[in-house]
Amino acid sequence: MILIAGPYRSGTGDDPELMARNLATLEEAAWPLFAAGHVPMIGEWVALPVLRGTGATSVLDPRAADVLYPTAQRLLEHCDGVLRLPGESTGADQDVAIARRRGIPVWERLEDVPGVAAAVG
Repeated sequence: MILIAGPYRSGTGDDPELMARNLATLEEAAWPLFAAGHVPMIGEWVALPVLRGTGATSVLDPRAADVLYPTAQRLLEHCDGVLRLPGESTGADQDVAIARRRGIPVWERLEDVPGVAAAVG
């Protein structure tokens, strides 16, 4: 399982449309990773439904702090690596730091993830 980490809220001014665009950018890496035999994971795929389960209606809800970063931290306990996409992101930087502490690989280019170049090339 490869966590895809990059900007989600960062640089959006909390504009839902810009956050959706950032999520779509993260999701662009999902198919190449899957085609290479990995299970792609994005923290927001798990965190946003969990956050809605608290009754929150947006990431601006104070409960988001109890869900968004902790979800990624829990996911990283099960991940085999992190793909860090470009862009400023405190959360993605935290994901990288956790991955390095765990001793799992961090790739900064999709094509550097094992098997990706052959699967999509």
